[in-house]
Amino acid sequence: MDFSKTLINWYLKSKRDLPWRKTSDPYNIWLSEIMLQQTRIEQGLPYYLKFVEEFPSVFDLADASQDNVMKLWQGLGYYSRARNLHETAKYVAYQLDGIFPKDYKGLLKLKGVGDYTASAIASISYNEPVAVVDGNVYRVLSRYFDIATPINSTEGVKEFKALAMELLDKEDPSAFNQALMEFGALQCKPKNPLCDSCPFNTSCLALKENKIGDLPVKIKKGKIKNRYFNYLVFSSEENKTLLQQRKGKGIWNGLYEFPLIETTSDIQESGLIEENKEFQELVLDINASISLYNDRPVIHKLSHQHIHARFWLVEAENLPRIGVSVEKVKEYPVPVLIQNFLNEIDIENL
Repeated sequence: MDFSKTLINWYLKSKRDLPWRKTSDPYNIWLSEIMLQQTRIEQGLPYYLKFVEEFPSVFDLADASQDNVMKLWQGLGYYSRARNLHETAKYVAYQLDGIFPKDYKGLLKLKGVGDYTASAIASISYNEPVAVVDGNVYRVLSRYFDIATPINSTEGVKEFKALAMELLDKEDPSAFNQALMEFGALQCKPKNPLCDSCPFNTSCLALKENKIGDLPVKIKKGKIKNRYFNYLVFSSEENKTLLQQRKGKGIWNGLYEFPLIETTSDIQESGLIEENKEFQELVLDINASISLYNDRPVIHKLSHQHIHARFWLVEAENLPRIGVSVEKVKEYPVPVLIQNFLNEIDIENL
């Protein structure tokens, strides 16, 4: 059986109608690939459509403010992707006159672009014979060839990349790469793969050995970290509140949030004040009253940590620093955790 021909034939009959498949423009391909990293197409598609409408060219994206980019990205997660997207757009627009590098090695030098994204753009936009390897590809190849090497190990990354390159249709790398990824998404799914209708069901080694559910193999991640966030939702007689922008290398860098006190465990009001002397003095200075909005913490799960969040309503005549009009709060890019709170509460009438 010719693996690549069988795969591409399946793709031509079964592929989904997606907007980035109607163009080879590297801007659109780059945008879609960055957005779809660790994101399902169903979730990423609306964001892609919003971005190409708001920023039809790399110049439009480069000229946008970071806050505008982050606001449009809000809810898609892994926000470093949005920051890198914006930085790369500025580099391509201002340093490369809007022209993306035309080969794999050049693309790999762009911020936020790794082996997978560089391979995808190079093959789809420029027909360069480089293989893509993403989660779907790992799954298909590990099952078809019955490979138990962990896909998140150094050895596994090299082995699967080499295998994908060996199988690659050198005459039509664009179709082959897209076909292999689409096959993993629609046919060789993580759970309940469609083996009965699979064009490879007579040659798939994992199916033959009844090992479909065991592959691919992945080294287990470390222990999940629990963090306890206490957000202080200030309100004043001037109908203003306080927001601050997250900085540094931690989660949600560049997004806005209410003033935050992080504690080592879930605490009540007395504990909140006792654990933070600065907040204790502030409450006294502005003669504020405090009430807990949610009796049970909201648990927001990230890939490596779980956030246990409480929202504390802090009412005062005056704010300790220059505030933000509550009418403007919803214009700021915020984490989904904060957005869900804003959707639930009437922030303008606190």
